[in-house]
Formats: sequence, structure tokens, C-alpha cells
Amino acid sequence: MKGLFKSFVYAGNGIIWCLKNERNMRAHFSLCVYMYAYLLIYDFFVLTKTDWAIILICNALVFSLEIVNTAVEKAVDLATEEKNPLAKISKDAAAGAVLVSAIFSVIVGIVILLQPEAFRAMAEYYKERIYLLVILAISLVLTFVFIIKGFPKKK
Repeated sequence: MKGLFKSFVYAGNGIIWCLKNERNMRAHFSLCVYMYAYLLIYDFFVLTKTDWAIILICNALVFSLEIVNTAVEKAVDLATEEKNPLAKISKDAAAGAVLVSAIFSVIVGIVILLQPEAFRAMAEYYKERIYLLVILAISLVLTFVFIIKGFPKKK
């Protein structure tokens, strides 16, 4: 049982390392936080259980492939010190897998979340609460900084 627990700790450490060190992982994470906040806190969008399942699967696929991409990149860097065309192909192919999953996840999100009435309700909501729109704008700026700069470094 101890070994099983350790395997979960190691997996968690890998996820946390990617979030701390990989800009694209922070971007995926941040976008998911906003999306899930809107889907869970507000009632603008109407989603079925199937819609939820599809969205969750798409998010899991993007996160998983981002983690695998990082693993491939680090393993290739470890194995080769000089520039190698096969190393480049490996890294580019792994990055391409993430890109394909992200593009199709966005398309799936558009298909599921393109609900004009939800966006009208959201616009009305923010029109009546301008201060929340300002808070949203500030949070988007802070999120952009987080994506680019990452977590504050310990001294």
C-alpha cells in the first residue's frame, strides 16, 4: 500500500513541476480555471452530463499530453548533448500532439459553449455590475503575468 501511495506522490510531483516550470501548462491551467469558474459559479450556460464529460475528457487529454510532451523534451535533452535531427523530430512531434489536442479541444468547447443566450446574459450581468468587469480585467492581467512569469521564485 505504501508503494501505491508513493506512486501518487510521484505523479503529483510531476504535475506540480510542470505547472511551476512549463508556460504552456500554466496557460492551459489558467484557461481551465476561468472556464470552470464560469460553468460552476454562474448559470449562464446549459450543459448536459454528456457535455460535461466531453469537456472533462478534452481537458484531461490536453493536460496529459502537455505532461508527456515535457517528459519527452526532458528525456531527449538528457540523452543528447549536441543538436540531433532525430531529437528535434521527437520534441516537435510531442509538441504537435499537444497542439492537435488543444485545437480540437477549443473546437469542442466552441461547439458546446456557443450559446448566444448565455453570452447575452453574461453581457447583461456585467453591464449591471461594472465593478465585476473591472475585477475580471485585473484578474486577466494578473493571469497573463502568471502564465508568462510563473510562480514567484524562492530566494
